[in-house]
Amino acid sequence: MKTRSTGKPWQKAAAAVLMLAGLACAPAAHAALYGYIDADGVAHFADQKLDERYKLFMKDGGSLDSERMPGRRGSSGTAAGAGDIDLEQHKLYRYIVNHPNIKTVEPMIRQIAGKQDVDPALVKAVMAVESGFNPGAVSPKGAIGLMQVIPDTGARFGVSADARRTVEQKLADPRTNIATGVRYLRWLMELFPDNLELVLAAYNAGEGAVQRYNNRIPPFPETQQYVSTVLQFYRLYKPDGVVAMRTSAAGGGPRVKMVIGGRRNMP
Repeated sequence: MKTRSTGKPWQKAAAAVLMLAGLACAPAAHAALYGYIDADGVAHFADQKLDERYKLFMKDGGSLDSERMPGRRGSSGTAAGAGDIDLEQHKLYRYIVNHPNIKTVEPMIRQIAGKQDVDPALVKAVMAVESGFNPGAVSPKGAIGLMQVIPDTGARFGVSADARRTVEQKLADPRTNIATGVRYLRWLMELFPDNLELVLAAYNAGEGAVQRYNNRIPPFPETQQYVSTVLQFYRLYKPDGVVAMRTSAAGGGPRVKMVIGGRRNMP
């Protein structure tokens, strides 16, 4: 049985960031966040304006673009009119901050993440990017549910078929899906201690890919975009705004759009 020290690791890490003011955060943590919702209702996010469809949602440094947030007051003190609000951004705000499924999944996130000593805000950020809080999301590569868990990963972390249900069917259950994704995150945190960038890169591309590139973020545009985007959502969801992260040597390369609810694990 493993003995745990007092205080959660992610809380200690956050405190360490405040103490070590000289540490520089990775560039990805300070990127802006842009997005749009397409005609099918699917949200697309990127850490740069890829084309004219992308609207600024989060400013450089992690703050919301409050100038166009719903409910903003005008200069006269009255509520801002429709012309003062970017309707596209309003939809993004509702999609990510007030998504109807968030209230359903948040209690499970807090309970499951707490047992695994994983920051609930991080789980929520991963979930936002992986599935857009859609429990029925299935990617072309077979990733399932809220945390987009592939069946092989589910089997690795205790999800086994029985006479009644397959692994895929079990992973479709939100609680099982969240628990499996969080166990995988915890395992990756132990594999890549104190390096959140590598944890996220491994969640997207597999830990083998990170190890093949000498414990650096692989030079896959999707993975680089994924790490940056999840970190931005983490900053959005984290109450105190402090994201503990150690810098890793990430390769450059072109950016690609991040489609919520439809992709997963690279070879």
